Order: sequence, then C-alpha cells, then structure tokens
Amino acid sequence: MSLPKTILIIGATSGIGYALAEAYLQAGWRVAATGRRYELLQQLQRLQPDRVHIRQHDVTAANSLAVLEELLAESGPADVVVYNSGVGLANKKLDFDIDKKTIDVNVVGFVEVATWAYQYFRERGGGQFVGVSSIASLRGGRAAPAYHASKAFISNYMEGMRQKARHHRMPFYVTDIRPGYVHTPMTEKNAGMYWVAPSDKAARQIMAAIERKARVAYITKRWALVALAFRLIPRGWHERQ
Repeated sequence: MSLPKTILIIGATSGIGYALAEAYLQAGWRVAATGRRYELLQQLQRLQPDRVHIRQHDVTAANSLAVLEELLAESGPADVVVYNSGVGLANKKLDFDIDKKTIDVNVVGFVEVATWAYQYFRERGGGQFVGVSSIASLRGGRAAPAYHASKAFISNYMEGMRQKARHHRMPFYVTDIRPGYVHTPMTEKNAGMYWVAPSDKAARQIMAAIERKARVAYITKRWALVALAFRLIPRGWHERQ
C-alpha cells in the first residue's frame, strides 16, 4: 500500500493556509504545516493527529530552512510546497520600516524558501512549488506600495523558476496563485471589498489549480475578469486614483 502524498504549507495558521490544510486532509494527504502561532497549529493537528505534522516557524528567522528540513524528516518527503506566508501593511506616509517588514516576508523569505524548494525537488527528481501572490501583483497601489511590488516580484520570480526548470528538463511545476479578496484575518478590517470569498471556497479552487498544475490561477475565478480590466486601464488614469 502506497503512502499518502505530503503537502508542506508554510503559513498555515489561519485564512487560506489553514483552509487549504483542511482540504488536503479531507482528500487523504499528509500535511506538514508551519506558522508563527503555535496554538493554531496545534488546533490543526488535533483534526488528524496521525497525518498532521507541525512546527513553529518564522520565514525571516536565520533557522528558517533548518526548521523546514526537520519537519519533512518527521512527516516524510513533500510532493508539493506552498509558500503562503505574507504581510500586507498599509503605508500611507511611505515609512521604510513598514515597507521593510513587508519585504522581509514577501520577498526575502519567499526567495529563500523558493530556492530551497527548487533544489529540494531537483534532488528528488521533481515536484511542485506553489506561491500565493495576489491580484495586487498586476498594478502598483498607493496605500501599500511595497505589498503590490512584493506580489509582483513573487509572480515574476515564479515565472523565472518555471523557465529554469524547463531549461534543466526537470519535471518541476510552478503554480502562481493570485487571490482577490478572501475572508482572512489580514483582510477582515479592509473597507470597500467586493466578491469576498470564504476561505474554504478559496482553498477548494487553489487545490484544483494545484491538481491540474496550473501556471496561474485567479481565486476566485471571476477575478480573472478584474485582472483583464487592470491590464487595460490606462497608466495615467490609474496613477490619478
């Protein structure tokens, strides 16, 4: 009897990450989950103690990769790695210290995990890396410039990873998840949101995108229409908003 597949979800304590872990557990997978709030990871583990392995983890810490390797030594090798950690901080006064917090998680932390995952799957002969970007990756935004820029960085970096895997003739799949508004602790205080998806619905669509090895997936699907509109908006009009 073959062992169930394993998904490593980095940033699984709430919102999309937690809901995605639940969805994969229901599908019979093993889940290796990380996050900063250990009590929420324990809550996840109580759902299926025999198939959930957890570690408290900070993507900005010096031992970030050592924690991931220790976790996979316990859970078994990962078939899919998901980078769901993210920070979205408003920065109306353009304060560097605020932007640095965003960059440390969304750019530096992401790249460290992404390069590690690439080498990990190259040694194993293939796998899949999933990065949670955003609809915000498509244009700049005055309320949180670093957030928009960091999400664009994630999307472009993953495109480069995809090209590199093709060049190396490696069966390595890269999926760029671009959510619109999803009900999570990070978005619950935002005003003016529309088409807000519950996290479990978002998780189901993300799972489907991972299964079909999609290059890019908008969550929920209707946000592909917004993405098209964003691309068509004239630059001058957008910058006046």
